[in-house]
This record gives sequence, structure tokens and C-alpha cells, in this order.
Amino acid sequence: MAKLNIKQDAALDFLSLGALVHRLDPGTVPFRKARSFDIHVSGGEYNCAANLSDCFGLKTGVATAMVDYPVGEIVQRAIREMGVKPYFKWFEHDGVRGPNIATVYSDRGHGVRAPVVFYNRANEAGAMLKPGDFEWDKIFAEGVRWFHSGGIFAALSPTTSELIVEGMQAAQAAGTITSFDLNYRAKLWKTIGSEEKGQEMCRRIASHCDVLVGNEEDLQKGLGIKGQDVEKKSKLDPDSFFGMIEGVIEKFPNVKLVATTLREVESTNRHQWAAVVWYDGQRYVSPTMQLDVVCRIGGGDGFASGLFYGMLAGKDPETALKLGWAHGALLTTFTGDVTMAKLPEVEALASGGSARVQR
Repeated sequence: MAKLNIKQDAALDFLSLGALVHRLDPGTVPFRKARSFDIHVSGGEYNCAANLSDCFGLKTGVATAMVDYPVGEIVQRAIREMGVKPYFKWFEHDGVRGPNIATVYSDRGHGVRAPVVFYNRANEAGAMLKPGDFEWDKIFAEGVRWFHSGGIFAALSPTTSELIVEGMQAAQAAGTITSFDLNYRAKLWKTIGSEEKGQEMCRRIASHCDVLVGNEEDLQKGLGIKGQDVEKKSKLDPDSFFGMIEGVIEKFPNVKLVATTLREVESTNRHQWAAVVWYDGQRYVSPTMQLDVVCRIGGGDGFASGLFYGMLAGKDPETALKLGWAHGALLTTFTGDVTMAKLPEVEALASGGSARVQR
């Protein structure tokens, strides 16, 4: 077994690589009936960088595609407001077709009515990113403690996975911790090949990772690890997840930490929420909390952010797990995809400061 060897001093505590999107949110109104909506700037990888900067006070950056048109300016403003350092590969918009910053359309649903989410990722600038677009040697020479990417970005095009591998290799060469959130999406992989292609690329990326974030379905479909039928068991049972870890470590001996959230959805606005971590051969399980959900999008990224902060701050694994669990829970109480929490709130909830913690 091995522990994470995290650098102490660096220009950046955390750098993520991924595509940003703008999400149109009409609240609880079904999108087909919407007359107005809020705009949220998001992206699974970016969300972690934004959370770690705004709530946890770390120095973070994001490597991403940027387009020179008004939607791009909305995204740039959001990145600035969250205190994230940008590393942009610029694309010129032709005024008609793009390239574009992708659009996500999502209403929130309510009670028995589930949220509906759909996309327009046509001619997306993020999907055009490829190896050679970022000066990794220069970026990592300045010092980065943790480098992160995710499965949605990996699935955008045949070149984005290759870019992640390039970034991971540069990070490893610089002694930087590497993490990957599997976020396996079969629909996305089918648009650029097949589920088999997706599994092949996820396995390549995982071979360069110290830390993996993903649930049982992600591990099964993304990495080909054998496990139980995820549809037929309790979503809050950590044992089958831990049962798959042996298979993960056997295939990816470089992986030192694996984590996921456990969520049982009772209704759109009522969830049971827990999280688990496997680290250095040990198993850690959070308490289970009842969530009254305002907006569930971003909760998983909120968990990953708190966990990463805990490890970067030198906390013990159980404390890091609880920080992630608490921050992810708080994120579901805000609209939008990134944090509005303050660190003392996260720490108070992590240490049991809630009437809703069920021990």
C-alpha cells in the first residue's frame, strides 16, 4: 500500500483540465414552459477548482477552451469571481455557427417530478482541445500540488482523452498528485465511438492516476471492474463498493485513494446522503444525512472538492471524507453548480453540527 505524497510548496494548490459550460436554469418550471432562466457557469472539473478557491481558500487554476464571444465573457467573469487562474486555449467565433461554449438546459423538477437535463454540445470548443494546446512543462515547472480531470471531458472527442493523458504524464513527471472523476456517461462515449472505446480510454487515464472518484457503475462501466448489479441493491450500502476496490487496485496498482458518494433518492427534494473512501488499505464511511435538496447538480463535485481539500491540508482520511461529505451536502442547498458555502459552515457540519445527522 502507499500514501499520497503531496508537495508542500507550489504556485498552485490545484489545477483542473476540462470544458466549461453555461447552464440555463428555469428553476422548478419545466423547461418546455420556461419564459426566463438563470445562467450558471459550470463544468465538472472546473467546479472543483472554483469550490477549492472560493470556499476552502486554495490557489487554483483551470485549463480550458475559451471563445471570443459574449457567452465566453460570461464564463470568464464567473472564473474571475471564483478566484480561479485561467489557462485558456482561445477559439475565434465565426458569428454564426461557433465554435461554442456548450449549453446545458436543466429544470429542477420538484417532489415526485424528476429534474430534466439535456444538452447542446454541437461545435463545442472544449471538444476541439488536443495534445499540445497547453504548455504543461511551463505550468508544472511553476509548481502544482494536485492535477484533476474527469470522464465527461474525456468523452467529448477522440482528442480530449489524449490531452488528459498528456496532462497526467506531465503532472506525474513533476511529482504532482493526479486525480480523475470517472463520471461515466455511455451516451457521450457513443457519440465518438462506443462504450468499449470509452472503457479503453478511461483505463488508460486511470493508469496515470493516484486518486479515483467514482461509484460502482463508474467502476464497472468505465474501468471494467466486476461488481454486483447496481440496480438491485441499496444505494447506501458501502460493502459492494469496497468489494470492488480489490479489482481496482489489482488492475491499477498506482491508485492510492478511491472515493464516492452514496445517494438514495426518495424524491427530487429528499435524499439520503453518505460517502466512502478507501485509502492505503483502510475503509472509511461517513454518517448518513437526510438532505432537503434545492438543486442536486454539483453535489458530487462538492464532495470531491472537500475531500481533496482535506488531503491537501494534511487532514487524516476520516476528517477529509467528512469535509467532502459535508461540503457536498451544503452544495445541494444552493442554486447553481459551484459553492456558496464558507469553510466554518463546512467544518461545523463535518463535525456533527446538524440536527439531521443520523449516527
